[in-house]
Amino acid sequence: MRIRALIVRIIRQFIHDKRTMALLIVAPLLVLAMMYLVFNGDAYQPKIGTVQVPAALADKLSSADAEVTAFMTEAAAEAALADQEIDAMIRFDQGVPNILLEGSDPSKNRAVIMLIQKTLQGQGVPGASSMMTPDQSSSTVVDPGSAAATNPATGAAANTEGAAQQRPTTQTPVFEYLYGGANMSSFDSLSPVLIGLFAFFFVFLIAGVSFLRERTSGTLERLLATPLRRWEIVTGYMAGFGIFTSLQAVLIAGFTVYVLGSLMVGSFGYVLLIMLLLSLSALSFGTLLSAFANSEFQMIQFIPVVIVPQVFFSGLFDLESISPWLRWITHITPLKYGADALRGIMIRGEGWSGIALDVYVLAGLSLVFMLANVLALRKHRKI
Repeated sequence: MRIRALIVRIIRQFIHDKRTMALLIVAPLLVLAMMYLVFNGDAYQPKIGTVQVPAALADKLSSADAEVTAFMTEAAAEAALADQEIDAMIRFDQGVPNILLEGSDPSKNRAVIMLIQKTLQGQGVPGASSMMTPDQSSSTVVDPGSAAATNPATGAAANTEGAAQQRPTTQTPVFEYLYGGANMSSFDSLSPVLIGLFAFFFVFLIAGVSFLRERTSGTLERLLATPLRRWEIVTGYMAGFGIFTSLQAVLIAGFTVYVLGSLMVGSFGYVLLIMLLLSLSALSFGTLLSAFANSEFQMIQFIPVVIVPQVFFSGLFDLESISPWLRWITHITPLKYGADALRGIMIRGEGWSGIALDVYVLAGLSLVFMLANVLALRKHRKI
């Protein structure tokens, strides 16, 4: 009977705790549904730019499910490549196919290389004669045993080695990289996203739990009873917690770059700037959500709803393969902007012009969360 009474008490406790029931039942289904939409989205379609290549080759690339865009000049194609509008550019240099890869994503590099090698391999290259150099296309292959190989004036056999050229064979394509390189590892590609994710996650959790303790312990109530205004309280908390979250961000970035040896092309100062903005947005967001939690456990319950979706849309997975109607979520997640900026700095060496939009968005989101924190304090006491 005593065991039964304990079981009944636990059941009643779970039934009355709606958040725990949601975490137990709804959250796993939500995460699984999101994983289904992410991994069962559209198949990746390589985007290849061509510069004055044979039409037969472009047609074969298109038939291999590649998105082919023709450019009139190499400069236009390279500009599109730098803007990540295409994944690779193919052109011919003296009959040899030269492929310039964007290079920042090893998985896309491998897909493009396999596609182009399959298209160009062996004698299966379409329009092989049109891929020949002008000298090759104008020369004639002479059969030594034929009458055409005999000089009609002297009757002597012509030197077939000097009079004819061998049949053209497929040239081995040359691959070059705009960013990164052939030795770029998966960790080099993912580390910008990972350091942003870890900084955001830990700051969000620690800030939320810490601010919750301030509220449950009565410290916040006592502060609200003083002449301090709500915006002064929020600013003070942001600055106080921000010192330690900034230290964490610096340690994470420094350890990844200088100890683990992650690829670092751009300015480390810009990396620190993005990390600090990410930490600030996580700090303000965590403290905001803590106003709607009554315990540390309830604060943790926000993770499947707040953190997990950002992981999917941060860049760890190819966003182009996600269902189109779901991609709009990426535009409201701070981690996506932070990851894009970090990748641009660490892999592509971008400067201020390349990360300015991400900086403004992160700063704007942080400001919005801080203003929401000021409004959320009204539920405790009106000053």
